[in-house]
Order: sequence, then structure tokens, then C-alpha cells
Amino acid sequence: MPAGPSSAARQIVHTATAAGITVATAESLTAGQVAAALADVPGASAVLQGGVVAYQNHVKQRVLGVDAERLRLHGAVDPEVAGQMAAGARRVCRADVGVATTGVAGPEPHQGRPVGTVWVGLSAPAAFADALTALVESTGGQWAGEESIAVPLRADGGRARIRATATARALELLRRALQG
Repeated sequence: MPAGPSSAARQIVHTATAAGITVATAESLTAGQVAAALADVPGASAVLQGGVVAYQNHVKQRVLGVDAERLRLHGAVDPEVAGQMAAGARRVCRADVGVATTGVAGPEPHQGRPVGTVWVGLSAPAAFADALTALVESTGGQWAGEESIAVPLRADGGRARIRATATARALELLRRALQG
């Protein structure tokens, strides 16, 4: 029997519903797991606008608006790319807040990045500036655009564990941003 919705996902849906905030996802290495975790929560349709699985760089660029030169020079596993993906999710899905994941799940390194390297991007309007600033300060993250941040994650284990860890971290950061 599959596990129920995570505590973070339930809290996200509850908090966002109460505040009238909508959410969208842009996912590379998690391939829809963040959106699926939110959709597992009853009432998620009041919050979750949609998501983009952008596994390939051309999808990141053409659909989400990630800068092609940034992708060419730095690859997809990059803080600016994570921030641009989150901002693109907001734009494409017409959501208030965007969350994005990009990283290397393995089994081999990718574009010079070791297995387990992950960036989670969050993008939100100016009203969330204090919450995003607090996340940057408490996580070792960085600003990745005017309204976007990127938070690093170093995940251990095999491919499935890395993807599950990235999903859980993305949900936790989104929860903290909404409650912060």
C-alpha cells in the first residue's frame, strides 16, 4: 500500500489554501515527484496549478525560459538555472510561487557535477522577500534572480534515494517559504 501524503505536502496545501496562494513546479531530476506529492493531498486542486517536467535542456530553455547561454556555459545543475526554472513554472502555470529541482541522480556524474549534487529553486513575488531571505541565510542558498533563490543539497545513496531526498527537500523549502 503506498504511503499517504507527506507532512510537508499537507502543510503546504493547508497553508496555501488558507492564504489563497497557488503553486507550480518545474522538475528535472525529480520528474514530477514534487507535483505528485502535492497532488496526493486532498484539496490540492485549490493550490497546485500544474508542473513542467523539464528533463532535457531544450525544454528548460523553450518552455521555462531558462537562459540558453547559461545552460551552455554552466549546464543544467546550476543555481541560476534552478531559479530560472522556478520563475518559469510561475509564469507558465500562472502561479504565485514556483518550486524547481535540478541535479544529478546518477549513476554517473553529469556535466562535471558529481552524483548527488542538487539545486532546489524557489520563485515568489516581492511579498515573500523576507521568507526567501531567511531561507538563503539558513540554508547556504543564494539569490538566483530578482524574485528567485536556489538552495544547494548534497544527497547520498542511489538514484531513487537521491530523487526522494530532493523531493522531500523541495517540499520542505516550499513549506518554509509559505509559512515564513
